[in-house]
Amino acid sequence: MRVLKLATILPKKCYATEELVETFPCKLPEGVKKNVLNLGVEKRYLINHAGLDKNASEAEFVNLCSEACKKAVKEADVPLKKIGYFIAVYDANPFLSPGLSQLLIRSVGFNPYIKHVNAQGIASTAFPKALELAGNHLAAHPKDYVLICISGVSSYWFQNQVRGIKNVMEIKQISQIKNSAQKRMELQKWIATMEFFLFGDGVAACVVTNEDEGLTVEKIVEVTNTGKKDFLAGYARLYTLNEPFKFGFQSHLDKKIPELGVKYTAKALKRLLGKNVEAVTVAAKKWAVHTGSEKILNTLAEHNRIAYEKIRESHEILRNYGNLAGASLPFILEKIISQNKLGDGDIILMLGYGWGFSAAAAMLKFRGNR
Repeated sequence: MRVLKLATILPKKCYATEELVETFPCKLPEGVKKNVLNLGVEKRYLINHAGLDKNASEAEFVNLCSEACKKAVKEADVPLKKIGYFIAVYDANPFLSPGLSQLLIRSVGFNPYIKHVNAQGIASTAFPKALELAGNHLAAHPKDYVLICISGVSSYWFQNQVRGIKNVMEIKQISQIKNSAQKRMELQKWIATMEFFLFGDGVAACVVTNEDEGLTVEKIVEVTNTGKKDFLAGYARLYTLNEPFKFGFQSHLDKKIPELGVKYTAKALKRLLGKNVEAVTVAAKKWAVHTGSEKILNTLAEHNRIAYEKIRESHEILRNYGNLAGASLPFILEKIISQNKLGDGDIILMLGYGWGFSAAAAMLKFRGNR
């Protein structure tokens, strides 16, 4: 299966991290500011900033996704009628139902009878899972093209959950609180603050075809919840409030995530490469690693002995766009293939990890002349 074309789209509004610190709903203590800067994000593009847009709708979200899809199809030079399957992968959507694919079919220009599927809640492993679904379709319909849309628009969640916060405490202070309910609330506010400054918005689209030349997907593996309660290390959930038609949103990022990221990606790489794991990881020309945070990127690079130049694009995407959730991997991959000369046999290893708790690994190989 060949990745024929990747296209990426960003919202028009760009915000520097320092600018957002000044516009945050409350004044941040110096220790919290340091935590924010240590995330490794200098700026982000946001579709919905809590301080500026309090009435988010689906229109801009759908338009952004539609633009990415149209761009990928145009640059792939594939007639829309030859695309036999449409896969939409996302986490946040103003509509709980219908899903993103239903919202996009007419906007992109598809026939309303096209086969399509939604995959929601996969987060950082969304791109490998979408490629797996595409491969399954192409195995049964080898002459088709498949269009994948991966939304990394998360501001509907992470920008809104800090609205009304009046204070955020430093971690050292939180650890000293004896009242468990108060401690839990202060930790939740701290996590919400980190998410506010970590996640950016962006959409990627990809056209894949059943060919064995160019950038080909050789193998994809996934590992989920090897520990029964590992999913509690990172999650987002809705909960009911004591009023009609009112719901709340809560998310959690545990301090164990860097450790779990290393553990799960190691298992995924072992399953992907088997006895050749050491030789292939050394030989890989590039690594596309999900942009969890700068600390997580550095931890994974150290564990797998990845030279900075081989993982540079992951750092650049994190620094300039933030954590793009499921869209981070296609953004990184697009940057790799647009800025590097790939030759016959060059290998790219792709790693996604996070909420689930899951990790996915994929090996891509360039076949033929550039």
